Amino acid sequence: MPKMKTKKAVAARFRLTGTGKLKRQLPGRRHILTKKTPKRKRQLRGTALVSDGQLKMYKRLMGV
Repeated sequence: MPKMKTKKAVAARFRLTGTGKLKRQLPGRRHILTKKTPKRKRQLRGTALVSDGQLKMYKRLMGV
């Protein structure tokens, strides 16, 4: 059986933390920023963790 290839689209969107969780960017900060308040844009700068329900699927796609 050949090795499973890493899905590059998933690998570009997520980073693995030291404890094995996946970090992701918050959505909504790419375009149409003029109507969003500065507070909202500032809060979108941070990162979030992938939910437990989807963690297994995304880790398998990353090849971890």
